[in-house]
Amino acid sequence: MSQGGGNMMKYATLATQMMVLMGVAVWGGYKLDQRLHWKVPVMVILLPSIALVITLWSIIKEFNKRGNEK
Repeated sequence: MSQGGGNMMKYATLATQMMVLMGVAVWGGYKLDQRLHWKVPVMVILLPSIALVITLWSIIKEFNKRGNEK
């Protein structure tokens, strides 16, 4: 596979991981809010926010690693 195709697959993998993590975080937050019976959906807001920070940190770390290799 050419280098361009390899990069495309890496980006597709990162995007898929981000979507799956966000989906699981929203679903988990929704279920937790149902169990906790809070008036404000705190977990639906908190868990995806944490997942977003983790995902962005992972992406930045990956880009920094690639930048050092070149």
